[in-house]
Amino acid sequence: MMKKNNDVSIEPEVADLVNGWLKSYKVDYKLEQASLNSEIDNALNEYHSKSGGKGGNRPDAKLMKTDKYGNNYPVLIEYKGKKDFLVKKDENGIVQNKNVKGEPLYNNIKNYAVNGAIHYANALLHYTTYKKIIAIGVTGYKDSYGKIHTQIGVYYVSNDTWNLGLGCEIAKYSDLSFLKDENFDGFLQDIENLSLTEDEVYERKEKREKEVRASLVKLNNDIYKNEKGLGENDRVYLVAATVIATLGAENVRPLKKEDLISSTEKNNTDGDKIISKVNNFLDKKHLPEEKKNIVIHELSITLCNDNRNKPIDGESQIKRVFNKIYDDIGVYYKIGITTDFTGMLFNEMYTWLGFTQDKLNDVVLTPSYVATLLVKLARVDMDSYVWDFATGSAGLLVAAMNEMLIDAKEKITSPDEYKTKEAHIKAEQLLGLEILPQIYMLAVLNMILMGDGTSNIMNKDSIEDFDGNYGFDSKDKNFPATAFVLNPPYSTDGNGMIFVKKALSMMEKGYAAIIIQNSAGSGKAKNYNKEILKHSTLLASIKMPIDLFVGKSSVQTNIYVFKVGEPHHKDDTVKFIDFSNDGYTRTNRKKASINLRDTDHAKERYQEVVDLVRYGKKKLNIFTEKEYYEGEIDPENGADWNQSAPIDTTPTLEDFKKTVSDYLAWEVSTLLKSQNSEDESLKK
Repeated sequence: MMKKNNDVSIEPEVADLVNGWLKSYKVDYKLEQASLNSEIDNALNEYHSKSGGKGGNRPDAKLMKTDKYGNNYPVLIEYKGKKDFLVKKDENGIVQNKNVKGEPLYNNIKNYAVNGAIHYANALLHYTTYKKIIAIGVTGYKDSYGKIHTQIGVYYVSNDTWNLGLGCEIAKYSDLSFLKDENFDGFLQDIENLSLTEDEVYERKEKREKEVRASLVKLNNDIYKNEKGLGENDRVYLVAATVIATLGAENVRPLKKEDLISSTEKNNTDGDKIISKVNNFLDKKHLPEEKKNIVIHELSITLCNDNRNKPIDGESQIKRVFNKIYDDIGVYYKIGITTDFTGMLFNEMYTWLGFTQDKLNDVVLTPSYVATLLVKLARVDMDSYVWDFATGSAGLLVAAMNEMLIDAKEKITSPDEYKTKEAHIKAEQLLGLEILPQIYMLAVLNMILMGDGTSNIMNKDSIEDFDGNYGFDSKDKNFPATAFVLNPPYSTDGNGMIFVKKALSMMEKGYAAIIIQNSAGSGKAKNYNKEILKHSTLLASIKMPIDLFVGKSSVQTNIYVFKVGEPHHKDDTVKFIDFSNDGYTRTNRKKASINLRDTDHAKERYQEVVDLVRYGKKKLNIFTEKEYYEGEIDPENGADWNQSAPIDTTPTLEDFKKTVSDYLAWEVSTLLKSQNSEDESLKK
């Protein structure tokens, strides 16, 4: 077959292809001769052209996008039709539209798609009120079979001090579906993150977490003190229902404070209105009917109580609490629900449940940073199928979902394709089992807010009642688990290793990471351990800080990491890591502004643990060989999983030098003391 000539421009075909995309996205775009608005037209006419003259600046396509706050963003698109004519940059990676003297490089502006689009964007910066502009360059070429391949550059051009009209690439894209209305606000979040350093992003997150936690604690205390007759479950359900009702969904208007008028009319009370909004929200999220009925029934017990809806001084208790929730935490979730917010929300609400305060209770939630560690150790990516046999409020599954979505975002460059994958991850690739009804409801509500991963959250005994299949809509279909994460209740058999034995025996391949009382690895669960090693390999044993669950539990825990589907052999290497110092300092003071502080490179230490488990000794950096040891276990033992680096008692030259140095220092000190005593005697 004849090769296509790459020197021949196919710009008209590229333009036709991409304009077809825009049409399918239902965006109102204008071609080069058409007007977007007079202000932009005047700016393009005033600014110097791509060839150096005045005016004549005509982007191949242009449109205006509006965010949810009503802010407008001009989008300017330039097409080219040759391979590698997307963008021309300088040696520092900056789009090169000017030379070192500040003079325009017209050849670059004229010949490269991104350079031309940024040139147009600068016209708007100079002559319009628009200071945030999206510049897009698209070029294309045909392969030897005549198929068109596109190259896309998407840049943000603004007058911000870190941008100054030079343009900054936002991300890699394989199409322009980020311009769809439903994708655009997420795209803008990517732009916002461009201006922040990694440290600034972390500081912002830490500050926001501190604010949210303080607001949640205050909210619970205020409701507990001021609202009579609301039990622990009631407070939890009121918060969850308020958040859902005020979020809204497609064609479901968010409930507002003024909508609650404390009516006593049948089916029109404040509680009825909240339940109606929740019901409509769940319908839009395509929640299985059986699960939706469970949620509505539980919430209705709290919200449709006659006494709580009875007006006193013109206001019902339901309305009063709804307003307080909205005022105290609405500011955090109305800008967009995130995994960080739901993690804090449901961990805090978990502590409101009275039985969790019982010192004999062994159900302890996993801190979010430890949940993320477990997920990374289990090698979770966008194609993983993750399950948890003691899911609690779904913290580990939320962490897994977050990791899967991050991986998908990095690998999938089409917003439309990403959206499809996101829906599949939430609906098909997560499964959780929780036997305690109150905690099960927390898990369901948590995953509903995360939009929605509740399809396979089941209120079942994972040991006695679970057969390995999906829940609800796909009960006859096996869940193909490839990753297992767990923080079990330690009072169960083998400190919880009974869960591990069952889960791993139902997996054909993959990885598992569990955090458990370390006595499980030193004898308490030896029979379970020996059974597990018949089909899975112990890769690592990680000793965690003794104060990891400060205020909740003081037991010593270990994380055990497994490769599933391969029996453990006697000569297999196991990585033993002493992670007693994880870099965090913890306190349990109620009045402390923050009870967890990174005081010794915590973030780096957690990443190094992941790298050591995966790649071995060559990743040693912060840790030393005193904290990292590669050894072996006996598969027939089951009680030798908690080893540490052996101490070498053989004296070294350094030991000898230190001993001599210490002895000489002692001798000199003794002589000086003796001399001082003699001098004092002579004076007398």
